[in-house]
Amino acid sequence: MTTPNERIEAARAKFGSRLAILGHHYQSDSIIRHVDVQGDSLELARKIPGLAAEHVVFCGVYFMAESAAALARPGQRIHIPHADATCPMADTAPANRLEEVLGELRDQGRLVIPLAYVNSSAEVKAICGLYGGSVCTSANARVMLEWALGQGDAVLFLPDKHLGANTANQLNIPTGERLTVSLRRGAPAVDAKKLPYARLLLWPGTCAIHHMLKKQDIEAVRRAMPGVRVVVHPECSPAVVRAADSAGSTSHIIRYCAQAPKGATIAVGTEVNLVLRLAERHKVEGKTIVPIKTMRCTNMAKTTELRLAELLDTLDDAAPLTLADDVAEHARVALTRMLDICS
Repeated sequence: MTTPNERIEAARAKFGSRLAILGHHYQSDSIIRHVDVQGDSLELARKIPGLAAEHVVFCGVYFMAESAAALARPGQRIHIPHADATCPMADTAPANRLEEVLGELRDQGRLVIPLAYVNSSAEVKAICGLYGGSVCTSANARVMLEWALGQGDAVLFLPDKHLGANTANQLNIPTGERLTVSLRRGAPAVDAKKLPYARLLLWPGTCAIHHMLKKQDIEAVRRAMPGVRVVVHPECSPAVVRAADSAGSTSHIIRYCAQAPKGATIAVGTEVNLVLRLAERHKVEGKTIVPIKTMRCTNMAKTTELRLAELLDTLDDAAPLTLADDVAEHARVALTRMLDICS
Protein backbone atom coordinates (compact mmCIF):
# COMPACT_ATOMS: atom_id res chain seq x y z
CA MET A 1 0.00 0.00 0.00
CA THR A 2 1.43 3.34 -1.02
CA THR A 3 1.94 6.11 1.53
CA PRO A 4 0.47 9.63 1.20
CA ASN A 5 3.97 10.90 0.43
CA GLU A 6 4.34 8.42 -2.45
CA ARG A 7 0.89 9.29 -3.80
CA ILE A 8 1.70 13.01 -3.75
CA GLU A 9 4.98 12.52 -5.55
CA ALA A 10 3.32 10.25 -8.12
CA ALA A 11 0.73 12.96 -8.80
CA ARG A 12 3.43 15.59 -9.16
CA ALA A 13 5.19 13.41 -11.71
CA LYS A 14 1.92 12.74 -13.57
CA PHE A 15 0.78 16.35 -13.80
CA GLY A 16 4.20 17.97 -14.22
CA SER A 17 3.88 21.64 -15.15
CA ARG A 18 0.07 21.39 -15.10
CA LEU A 19 0.23 21.41 -11.29
CA ALA A 20 1.55 23.98 -8.83
CA ILE A 21 1.38 23.46 -5.06
CA LEU A 22 1.60 26.55 -2.86
CA GLY A 23 2.12 26.48 0.89
CA HIS A 24 1.95 29.08 3.63
CA HIS A 25 4.84 29.26 6.11
CA TYR A 26 2.55 27.99 8.88
CA GLN A 27 2.07 24.62 7.22
CA SER A 28 3.81 21.58 8.73
CA ASP A 29 7.08 20.25 7.31
CA SER A 30 5.20 17.24 5.95
CA ILE A 31 3.35 19.63 3.61
CA ILE A 32 6.13 22.14 2.97
CA ARG A 33 8.38 19.43 1.52
CA HIS A 34 5.88 19.01 -1.33
CA VAL A 35 5.26 22.65 -2.27
CA ASP A 36 6.59 24.44 -5.33
CA VAL A 37 6.21 27.87 -3.75
CA GLN A 38 6.39 28.68 -0.03
CA GLY A 39 5.65 32.12 1.34
CA ASP A 40 3.51 34.50 3.35
CA SER A 41 0.18 35.84 2.11
CA LEU A 42 1.74 38.64 0.05
CA GLU A 43 4.42 36.46 -1.55
CA LEU A 44 1.87 33.82 -2.53
CA ALA A 45 -0.63 36.37 -3.85
CA ARG A 46 2.07 37.83 -6.09
CA LYS A 47 2.75 34.40 -7.60
CA ILE A 48 -0.80 33.55 -8.68
CA PRO A 49 -1.12 35.68 -11.87
CA GLY A 50 2.22 34.41 -13.20
CA LEU A 51 1.63 30.70 -12.66
CA ALA A 52 1.31 28.69 -15.87
CA ALA A 53 -0.19 25.66 -14.11
CA GLU A 54 -3.72 24.57 -14.87
CA HIS A 55 -4.23 23.28 -11.32
CA VAL A 56 -3.12 25.41 -8.35
CA VAL A 57 -3.38 23.66 -4.99
CA PHE A 58 -3.27 26.10 -2.07
CA CYS A 59 -2.11 24.62 1.23
CA GLY A 60 -3.27 27.12 3.80
CA VAL A 61 -6.61 28.37 5.04
CA TYR A 62 -9.71 29.10 3.01
CA PHE A 63 -9.39 32.86 2.59
CA MET A 64 -5.97 32.37 0.98
CA ALA A 65 -7.41 30.03 -1.63
CA GLU A 66 -10.24 32.51 -2.25
CA SER A 67 -7.68 35.23 -2.97
CA ALA A 68 -5.95 32.87 -5.39
CA ALA A 69 -9.31 32.22 -7.10
CA ALA A 70 -9.91 35.96 -7.48
CA LEU A 71 -6.49 36.47 -9.07
CA ALA A 72 -6.46 33.32 -11.20
CA ARG A 73 -6.44 33.48 -14.98
CA PRO A 74 -9.35 32.06 -17.01
CA GLY A 75 -9.04 28.29 -17.14
CA GLN A 76 -6.98 28.00 -13.95
CA ARG A 77 -8.49 25.76 -11.28
CA ILE A 78 -7.83 26.60 -7.63
CA HIS A 79 -8.05 23.81 -5.05
CA ILE A 80 -7.70 23.59 -1.28
CA PRO A 81 -7.11 20.21 0.41
CA HIS A 82 -9.45 20.95 3.32
CA ALA A 83 -12.37 23.29 2.67
CA ASP A 84 -13.07 23.53 6.42
CA ALA A 85 -9.69 25.14 7.13
CA THR A 86 -11.20 28.47 8.10
CA CYS A 87 -9.89 31.51 9.99
CA PRO A 88 -11.77 32.54 13.16
CA MET A 89 -10.46 36.10 12.86
CA ALA A 90 -11.81 36.39 9.31
CA ASP A 91 -15.13 35.08 10.60
CA THR A 92 -15.44 38.06 12.97
CA ALA A 93 -16.08 40.26 9.92
CA PRO A 94 -19.05 38.87 7.94
CA ALA A 95 -19.65 40.78 4.73
CA ASN A 96 -23.24 41.75 5.56
CA ARG A 97 -22.16 43.30 8.87
CA LEU A 98 -19.37 45.22 7.13
CA GLU A 99 -21.87 46.68 4.66
CA GLU A 100 -24.15 47.73 7.53
CA VAL A 101 -21.29 49.42 9.40
CA LEU A 102 -19.97 51.17 6.30
CA GLY A 103 -23.46 52.40 5.46
CA GLU A 104 -23.95 53.77 8.97
CA LEU A 105 -20.60 55.55 8.92
CA ARG A 106 -21.12 57.06 5.49
CA ASP A 107 -24.64 58.16 6.42
CA GLN A 108 -22.98 60.43 8.97
CA GLY A 109 -21.29 62.34 6.18
CA ARG A 110 -17.77 60.90 6.24
CA LEU A 111 -16.01 59.20 3.35
CA VAL A 112 -14.76 56.05 5.06
CA ILE A 113 -12.36 53.84 3.08
CA PRO A 114 -12.38 50.12 3.98
CA LEU A 115 -8.99 48.42 4.22
CA ALA A 116 -9.16 44.69 4.88
CA TYR A 117 -6.35 42.52 6.09
CA VAL A 118 -5.99 39.55 3.73
CA ASN A 119 -7.28 37.41 6.61
CA SER A 120 -10.82 38.11 5.40
CA SER A 121 -13.38 36.53 3.13
CA ALA A 122 -13.59 37.14 -0.61
CA GLU A 123 -16.93 38.89 -0.03
CA VAL A 124 -15.28 41.35 2.38
CA LYS A 125 -12.48 41.99 -0.11
CA ALA A 126 -15.12 42.60 -2.78
CA ILE A 127 -16.80 45.23 -0.61
CA CYS A 128 -13.43 46.94 -0.19
CA GLY A 129 -12.94 46.96 -3.95
CA LEU A 130 -16.45 48.31 -4.52
CA TYR A 131 -16.10 51.09 -1.91
CA GLY A 132 -12.74 52.41 -3.17
CA GLY A 133 -10.65 50.51 -0.65
CA SER A 134 -8.12 47.73 -0.82
CA VAL A 135 -6.47 44.99 1.21
CA CYS A 136 -3.17 44.58 2.99
CA THR A 137 -0.90 41.96 4.48
CA SER A 138 1.18 42.17 7.63
CA ALA A 139 4.16 42.85 5.35
CA ASN A 140 2.66 45.93 3.68
CA ALA A 141 0.11 47.17 6.22
CA ARG A 142 1.99 50.43 6.79
CA VAL A 143 2.16 51.27 3.07
CA MET A 144 -1.47 50.38 2.49
CA LEU A 145 -2.81 52.22 5.55
CA GLU A 146 -0.87 55.31 4.51
CA TRP A 147 -2.41 55.01 1.03
CA ALA A 148 -5.92 54.50 2.39
CA LEU A 149 -5.66 57.52 4.69
CA GLY A 150 -5.12 59.65 1.59
CA GLN A 151 -8.28 58.39 -0.15
CA GLY A 152 -10.97 59.71 2.20
CA ASP A 153 -11.83 61.17 5.59
CA ALA A 154 -11.13 58.01 7.59
CA VAL A 155 -10.14 54.36 7.20
CA LEU A 156 -12.05 51.35 8.50
CA PHE A 157 -9.35 48.73 9.16
CA LEU A 158 -10.57 45.17 9.56
CA PRO A 159 -10.71 42.60 10.99
CA ASP A 160 -7.49 42.63 13.10
CA LYS A 161 -7.49 45.42 15.66
CA HIS A 162 -3.97 44.54 16.82
CA LEU A 163 -2.41 44.83 13.36
CA GLY A 164 -4.36 48.05 12.86
CA ALA A 165 -3.19 49.53 16.15
CA ASN A 166 0.44 48.46 15.65
CA THR A 167 0.44 49.97 12.16
CA ALA A 168 -1.14 53.17 13.48
CA ASN A 169 1.66 53.35 16.04
CA GLN A 170 4.21 53.13 13.21
CA LEU A 171 2.46 56.02 11.48
CA ASN A 172 2.18 58.04 14.72
CA ILE A 173 -1.61 58.31 14.48
CA PRO A 174 -2.69 59.76 17.84
CA THR A 175 -4.90 57.54 19.98
CA GLY A 176 -7.45 60.36 20.04
CA GLU A 177 -7.92 59.87 16.30
CA ARG A 178 -8.72 56.15 16.63
CA LEU A 179 -12.04 54.53 17.44
CA THR A 180 -12.95 50.88 17.90
CA VAL A 181 -16.11 49.81 16.11
CA SER A 182 -18.89 48.28 18.18
CA LEU A 183 -20.60 45.26 16.62
CA ARG A 184 -23.46 45.11 19.13
CA ARG A 185 -26.80 44.90 17.41
CA GLY A 186 -28.98 47.90 18.13
CA ALA A 187 -26.02 50.06 19.17
CA PRO A 188 -24.25 52.64 16.97
CA ALA A 189 -21.03 51.38 15.36
CA VAL A 190 -19.11 54.34 16.81
CA ASP A 191 -19.80 57.30 19.05
CA ALA A 192 -21.26 59.92 16.70
CA LYS A 193 -19.67 62.73 18.75
CA LYS A 194 -16.20 61.24 18.30
CA LEU A 195 -16.53 60.17 14.66
CA PRO A 196 -15.69 63.60 13.18
CA TYR A 197 -12.27 63.44 14.88
CA ALA A 198 -11.45 59.84 13.97
CA ARG A 199 -9.07 58.99 11.15
CA LEU A 200 -8.82 55.28 11.94
CA LEU A 201 -11.71 52.98 12.83
CA LEU A 202 -10.67 49.55 14.09
CA TRP A 203 -12.77 46.41 13.73
CA PRO A 204 -12.60 44.47 17.03
CA GLY A 205 -11.25 41.13 15.67
CA THR A 206 -8.05 39.38 16.72
CA CYS A 207 -6.05 36.30 15.78
CA ALA A 208 -6.78 33.73 18.47
CA ILE A 209 -3.26 32.31 18.10
CA HIS A 210 -1.26 35.54 18.37
CA HIS A 211 -3.62 36.97 20.98
CA MET A 212 -2.44 34.15 23.29
CA LEU A 213 0.96 35.82 23.63
CA LYS A 214 1.22 38.23 26.55
CA LYS A 215 3.79 40.76 27.70
CA GLN A 216 4.60 38.57 30.72
CA ASP A 217 5.54 35.73 28.35
CA ILE A 218 8.27 37.92 26.89
CA GLU A 219 9.40 39.00 30.33
CA ALA A 220 9.62 35.34 31.35
CA VAL A 221 11.73 34.35 28.34
CA ARG A 222 14.09 37.27 28.95
CA ARG A 223 14.58 36.12 32.55
CA ALA A 224 15.17 32.54 31.47
CA MET A 225 17.47 33.41 28.53
CA PRO A 226 19.55 36.53 29.29
CA GLY A 227 20.56 38.34 26.11
CA VAL A 228 17.79 36.75 24.03
CA ARG A 229 16.49 38.64 21.01
CA VAL A 230 12.70 38.72 20.72
CA VAL A 231 10.80 39.01 17.44
CA VAL A 232 7.01 38.77 17.15
CA HIS A 233 4.25 38.98 14.58
CA PRO A 234 2.23 42.24 14.47
CA GLU A 235 -1.00 40.30 15.00
CA CYS A 236 0.17 40.28 18.63
CA SER A 237 -1.12 43.02 20.93
CA PRO A 238 0.61 46.42 20.98
CA ALA A 239 1.87 45.65 24.50
CA VAL A 240 3.63 42.53 23.19
CA VAL A 241 5.03 44.39 20.18
CA ARG A 242 6.43 47.13 22.45
CA ALA A 243 8.07 44.50 24.68
CA ALA A 244 9.77 42.80 21.71
CA ASP A 245 12.97 43.82 19.95
CA SER A 246 11.34 43.59 16.54
CA ALA A 247 7.96 42.88 14.99
CA GLY A 248 6.92 42.03 11.46
CA SER A 249 5.39 39.60 9.03
CA THR A 250 6.46 35.99 8.66
CA SER A 251 8.91 37.10 5.97
CA HIS A 252 10.31 39.70 8.36
CA ILE A 253 10.72 37.06 11.06
CA ILE A 254 12.54 34.78 8.62
CA ARG A 255 14.92 37.59 7.64
CA TYR A 256 15.45 38.59 11.26
CA CYS A 257 16.57 35.09 12.16
CA ALA A 258 18.76 34.79 9.05
CA GLN A 259 20.48 38.14 9.67
CA ALA A 260 21.14 37.57 13.39
CA PRO A 261 24.80 36.90 14.18
CA LYS A 262 26.10 33.38 14.61
CA GLY A 263 25.47 32.09 18.11
CA ALA A 264 22.47 34.36 18.67
CA THR A 265 19.55 33.25 20.80
CA ILE A 266 16.19 34.29 19.37
CA ALA A 267 12.71 33.84 20.84
CA VAL A 268 9.96 34.04 18.24
CA GLY A 269 6.29 34.85 18.79
CA THR A 270 4.30 33.28 15.98
CA GLU A 271 2.86 29.94 14.80
CA VAL A 272 5.13 27.16 16.01
CA ASN A 273 5.61 25.33 12.68
CA LEU A 274 7.57 28.27 11.31
CA VAL A 275 9.58 28.67 14.52
CA LEU A 276 10.65 25.01 14.59
CA ARG A 277 11.60 25.16 10.90
CA LEU A 278 13.77 28.22 11.52
CA ALA A 279 15.40 26.52 14.52
CA GLU A 280 16.36 23.53 12.37
CA ARG A 281 17.56 25.72 9.49
CA HIS A 282 19.88 27.88 11.59
CA LYS A 283 21.23 25.43 14.16
CA VAL A 284 24.26 24.79 11.95
CA GLU A 285 25.19 28.46 12.56
CA GLY A 286 25.02 27.95 16.30
CA LYS A 287 21.81 29.95 16.60
CA THR A 288 19.26 28.95 19.20
CA ILE A 289 15.72 29.73 18.01
CA VAL A 290 12.81 28.93 20.30
CA PRO A 291 9.09 29.72 20.45
CA ILE A 292 8.14 32.18 23.19
CA LYS A 293 5.04 30.03 23.59
CA THR A 294 3.88 26.99 21.63
CA MET A 295 1.13 28.49 19.46
CA ARG A 296 -0.35 26.14 16.88
CA CYS A 297 -3.04 27.08 14.36
CA THR A 298 -5.44 24.16 14.29
CA ASN A 299 -6.94 25.33 11.01
CA MET A 300 -3.57 25.37 9.26
CA ALA A 301 -3.04 21.88 10.68
CA LYS A 302 -6.14 20.57 8.87
CA THR A 303 -4.06 20.31 5.70
CA THR A 304 -2.33 16.96 6.13
CA GLU A 305 -0.37 14.78 3.74
CA LEU A 306 -3.33 12.41 3.56
CA ARG A 307 -5.72 15.25 2.66
CA LEU A 308 -3.31 16.52 0.00
CA ALA A 309 -2.85 13.01 -1.40
CA GLU A 310 -6.61 12.42 -1.54
CA LEU A 311 -7.10 15.65 -3.48
CA LEU A 312 -4.30 14.91 -5.94
CA ASP A 313 -5.57 11.37 -6.52
CA THR A 314 -8.73 12.79 -8.12
CA LEU A 315 -7.50 16.20 -9.23
CA ASP A 316 -8.82 16.07 -12.80
CA ASP A 317 -12.35 15.49 -11.50
CA ALA A 318 -12.11 17.58 -8.32
CA ALA A 319 -14.44 20.58 -8.14
CA PRO A 320 -12.32 23.74 -7.95
CA LEU A 321 -12.96 26.60 -5.54
CA THR A 322 -15.15 29.14 -7.32
CA LEU A 323 -16.40 32.63 -6.50
CA ALA A 324 -19.52 34.40 -7.71
CA ASP A 325 -18.65 36.56 -10.71
CA ASP A 326 -19.33 39.87 -8.95
CA VAL A 327 -17.39 38.82 -5.84
CA ALA A 328 -14.42 37.70 -7.95
CA GLU A 329 -14.50 40.95 -9.96
CA HIS A 330 -14.51 43.34 -7.01
CA ALA A 331 -12.17 41.24 -4.85
CA ARG A 332 -9.73 41.24 -7.77
CA VAL A 333 -9.93 45.03 -7.87
CA ALA A 334 -9.03 45.27 -4.17
CA LEU A 335 -6.20 42.74 -4.44
CA THR A 336 -4.80 44.26 -7.64
CA ARG A 337 -4.78 47.71 -6.04
CA MET A 338 -2.58 46.33 -3.28
CA LEU A 339 -0.26 44.54 -5.69
CA ASP A 340 0.07 47.64 -7.88
CA ILE A 341 0.70 50.00 -4.94
CA CYS A 342 3.29 47.64 -3.46
CA SER A 343 4.97 46.63 -6.72
